[in-house]
Amino acid sequence: MEKIDIKKIAHLTGHKGGVFSLADGSQDHLFLSGAGDGWIVEWDLTNPENGRLVAQAEDTQTSGRASVFSLLEKNEMILAGNMNGGMHWIFPKETSRNKDILPHKKGVFDIQIFNDQLFTIGGKGILTKWSIEEQQAIESIQLSQKSLRKMAFSKKRNELAVGSSDGNIYLLDVENFSIKNTIDAAHDNSVFALSYSPDGKYLWSGGRDALLRIWDLEKNYEQIFSEPAHWFTINAIVFSPDGKFAATASRDKTIKIWDANNFKLLKVIDTVRNGGHINSVNTLLWPKYNNWLISGSDDRSIIIWEIG
Repeated sequence: MEKIDIKKIAHLTGHKGGVFSLADGSQDHLFLSGAGDGWIVEWDLTNPENGRLVAQAEDTQTSGRASVFSLLEKNEMILAGNMNGGMHWIFPKETSRNKDILPHKKGVFDIQIFNDQLFTIGGKGILTKWSIEEQQAIESIQLSQKSLRKMAFSKKRNELAVGSSDGNIYLLDVENFSIKNTIDAAHDNSVFALSYSPDGKYLWSGGRDALLRIWDLEKNYEQIFSEPAHWFTINAIVFSPDGKFAATASRDKTIKIWDANNFKLLKVIDTVRNGGHINSVNTLLWPKYNNWLISGSDDRSIIIWEIG
């Protein structure tokens, strides 16, 4: 493996439950985390040790705290999806506008904004498009009879990819909200991780089968790479801001760094050698600030990494 340097910048331990979601904050040096304790915390990369509690997600059915599975910030509005299908519209500076709804009935696993349009996916196989201003669903489409787990968007192709627990990847035209292609049996089990390469040439996917697969978009989604990249489920795939590297996170407690151009494995970040996570690594974020990679885990901690 090519030598690259890994440095642990900070190990953050504020959450009281597994960390399931990370999202960019309102500024480049800020990011958000959501966890099993229902807390949504804002962290400052210029002084990362002390997080600020922004909101607590509550289950509208039980009045208890709800695990935050998905998270997004847009124009000082925070959207959070919980494990029971609830979605929280949070306005930290104008709390009277806060709103809780139950759109997916079973898990809101991903929330994304593409071309100023909001999309959510959940446990009943439904993809929903929303009006951000009205906080209301505009249109829904049933893609599968099983859970939809992850979304990715290609601006170059104006295309939305959705990974499902049926093992398929669904490709949609964002403009007319219709399926234009399907990669059948992309993985042996649930597709948990999806990311388009920054150059717009490839779609990377990872699943419960622990396989990392890469699909060539210019060759009608032909599979050009497949490797058992981890021992267990691949939970996340992200690219560095400069497009040189990709990172994968797994239930096997490791993070792996890949060359985004030739798909070669460059580095394994683990507990023994790097002081990494001691439980499943659930989520990754690679913000622009200092090119630092951020990971969240079932061990209730967040680690900030410098990738040299």
